[in-house]
Parts: sequence; structure tokens; C-alpha cells
Amino acid sequence: MEKQLERKKPQSAGTSMAGGIAFTFLIAFLGFWLAKVPGFNMVGQLACAIIIAIIFRQIFGYPEAIRPGIAFSSKKLLRAAIILYGLKLDIAVVLQDGLGLLVRDVGVIIFAIFATVWLAKRLKANPTISLLLGVGTGVCGAAAIAAVAPIIKSKDEDTAISVGIIALVGTVFAIAYTLIRPILPLTDIEFGIWSGMSLHEIAQVILAADVGGEDALAIGLLAKLGRVFLLIPLCFLFMYWMKRKSTGDSTDTKIEFPWFLIGFIIMSIIGSYVLGHAVPYPEGVKSFVSSVTSWLLTAAMVGLGLNVSLADLKSKALKPLIAMVITSLALSVLVFFII
Repeated sequence: MEKQLERKKPQSAGTSMAGGIAFTFLIAFLGFWLAKVPGFNMVGQLACAIIIAIIFRQIFGYPEAIRPGIAFSSKKLLRAAIILYGLKLDIAVVLQDGLGLLVRDVGVIIFAIFATVWLAKRLKANPTISLLLGVGTGVCGAAAIAAVAPIIKSKDEDTAISVGIIALVGTVFAIAYTLIRPILPLTDIEFGIWSGMSLHEIAQVILAADVGGEDALAIGLLAKLGRVFLLIPLCFLFMYWMKRKSTGDSTDTKIEFPWFLIGFIIMSIIGSYVLGHAVPYPEGVKSFVSSVTSWLLTAAMVGLGLNVSLADLKSKALKPLIAMVITSLALSVLVFFII
């Protein structure tokens, strides 16, 4: 009898795990379709899925039995998405053609992080969410937040709130860029650089820079890739900072090495120097991998969103949002004058 019970337990655990993972993908799928609705199509699948997850949790909650699968999505799938995200970074192109942009990208990241954190202190905003928003604004939106969050030991709900804010605000800025393009005294190339150095997500850079044509889009993506490239040293700097911070505390806090970052670096090297060079990398396969990455990231963010309390959202989100919007506006003006 005991042996039969032992056999049932793993099956039950497996069912709970599979059910939770499937549930996060179901909401990701709903976000995918909501993003096709006029109006929501400007927001994107990621933000739509997080919104659905947060609303669903407040109204219905979810069965405790599927919590392991939801936790798996929010942690393991998130790391897998970040590793695959490395294939989007072409190190060779950044180092060959974008060194001048890379120097300015360093300034962009430093300004975005310190300005957001400084404003957050003045507003008495949530420090973790504000720091994540500063990283997302300076580097590459949700992917940067997802990479840094486990290093600084962010709570799942704080990470989800940060990702939701960065996606929504970044989309608004991208749309605004396309609307004011006709009145800006910038060439197409300059407009592409402006978009790539100041907008939050790669998708938002594509949305805005595409208005300026192929040349603007190409240089915009190059500027953006430089910021993605800088995510690697930034993560190591945060690791060093957390280690210094923990040694200063009375409690012995262990800082776990983010092994997924090594995966990100390896994938970046493979994508830059192996795939398409030593190994054929058809456009169809490239598109499929990119799609898988997006779905994994969306399902992971759904898992985070299912842990967000609406009360926490109200109390935690407003002040960091204000700090981020002010920083983003200031960053847009600053980049406009340095391109």
C-alpha cells in the first residue's frame, strides 16, 4: 500500500507542475490574441498577458495545486528565455560598427539608472521597483529587468510590476516618436540613433525607427544592440554591489551566481560567430527561435503577474512610474542633443 502511495505522489506532483506551466501558457496565449485587438496591438503580447494575469489573480485566484508549475514558469522558463535572448545580440556587429554608439550607450545606462534611483528617493518610491525600472529604461526593457531581478533578489511581484510598467510606458513613448517624427529636425539616420539609444525595448525601437526607413531602422537596432551588449558587464557590477552590500550587513546573505548569464553570453557568441557562419542558420529557424524566446518570456511574466496583489500594485507602482516617466523624458531630450 505504501509503495502505491509513493508512486502516486510523483504523478500528482508532475500533474501539478504541468498544470501550472500550461496555465501560464494559456494566459500568454490570451495575451497574444488580445494584442491583436486595435489599441492593444500597440501595447504588445507581453504587457497584455501580464495585465490578464494580474486581473485574473485578483478576481479568481488560482488553485494552490498548480503553484509549483507557476513558480517553474516564473523562474526556470524566465532563465531559459534570457539565455535564448542572447541569440538576438550580434557581438561582431556591435564591436565592428557600433563602438562610437557603444560609448554613448554607456552614458545612457548610467544616466537612466542614477536618475531613476535619485528621483525615487525624492519621491520616497519603492527602491527595488525603481532600480529595476532604471535598468529597464537604460538597457533593454523587460529582458534587462528579468536578468537583474534575481541578482538583486527582487520579489516576484516587484519584478512583474516593473515589467508591466516598462512595457506600457515604452510603448507610449514609441508611438509618440512616430507621431512627432515629421516635425523633428533630424535626418533619418539621426532619428534611428535617437530611437535606438533612448527607447526601452527592441520591439519599440523597431516600431519607431521603421518610420525613418531601412537605414534608420538598421542604425537604430545597432544602437540598441550596444545597450543589450552592456547588460553583461552591468549584471556583473550588480553582483559585485550585492556582495559588498551583504558583507556590510550583520546577516550572512549568500549571493548566488546567475548561471543563466553565462548561458546568455554563450548564446551571444554562438549567434555572433557560429550560426550563419560555420553553421547554416536559415531565416525560418531564426524566426522560430525568436518566437520561442518571446513565448517563454511571456509565460514567465505571466507566472510573475499571478503573484501580484492589486493592493500592492496601487501602493507600489505610482511613484516609481512617475520617476521612470520623468527619467525617460529627460533621456529622450539628452540623447536628442548628443546624437
